[in-house]
Amino acid sequence: MNISTNTNTLGTGIGFPRNTTARALLAMAITATAVGLAATSYADEGPAPQLQPLMPTPANTQLTDGPAAIPDDGIHIHFLVNGSATDVLGAYKTALERTGWAVTVVSSEGWGGAGSATYTATRGTTYGVFSGGGAGDRTDLNACAWPSKPSNPNCGGGKRG
Repeated sequence: MNISTNTNTLGTGIGFPRNTTARALLAMAITATAVGLAATSYADEGPAPQLQPLMPTPANTQLTDGPAAIPDDGIHIHFLVNGSATDVLGAYKTALERTGWAVTVVSSEGWGGAGSATYTATRGTTYGVFSGGGAGDRTDLNACAWPSKPSNPNCGGGKRG
């Protein structure tokens, strides 16, 4: 004879109210989408399809974020790369040149594998800013490109759009 009683009156399954949680998640997704906060993919819209292939992926990349839209129809891609900053940034400059970019070194400094560099580059009317740095075996590299030179070619941290 089964004498147990179902005392689960809140509709909980594994420790949380399923219906309430599902409703809250759906409401958050709808709200985020309505105000432009949902995760975005630019694979089929805007400038990303034309600009992203022009931006080489560094060797030994461990993480890629983006592309993300930035002002003036640009895109931003962040790479986290295994390797010393001086090696990674030097190799990236070479990769840009091999893919047709005319590269100008804005700044470059290094010491014992640590360092940083910023490059501007053009490829036809396409304009790019590539900057990065790091210490030890990890280098952050930010790559931004625009269909033409923007009024403010900022590819640094902070708000990107």
